[in-house]
Amino acid sequence: MSAEATSKTWFHGTGRRKESIARVFVRPGSGKFTVNGRPVEQYFPNFAWKHDATEPVKFTNLADQIDVVVTAHGGGVGGQAGAVRMGLSRAISRFNPELRPALRKNGFLTRDSRMKERKKYGQKGARKRFQFTKR
Repeated sequence: MSAEATSKTWFHGTGRRKESIARVFVRPGSGKFTVNGRPVEQYFPNFAWKHDATEPVKFTNLADQIDVVVTAHGGGVGGQAGAVRMGLSRAISRFNPELRPALRKNGFLTRDSRMKERKKYGQKGARKRFQFTKR
């Protein structure tokens, strides 16, 4: 842990996924994890979403050493879980810069650039066409 991490200062990280944005704040503490004022288990009831959101903490073995406060908005719950994952990884890399290469190598700091494809004119959706009749 760095010298500045010993004080009770917050370390910030912003995560994005699809239409979701998560602001993640990390500081040394007892292991509390809240998302929009609710415990992480309550906000992400699905195991996959909770696992996605808390994976960086488990990977770095900081589960009982840091407090995490998240404000997430936009998109759906799955996208928010991905945004929390990225924001948490960024905050942890600021909290302890020695963990950054390991987080980078395991894909925690890589932005998932997949977005919704736009609807095209003359079509029903992004790819789907209107029904074609020959005769």
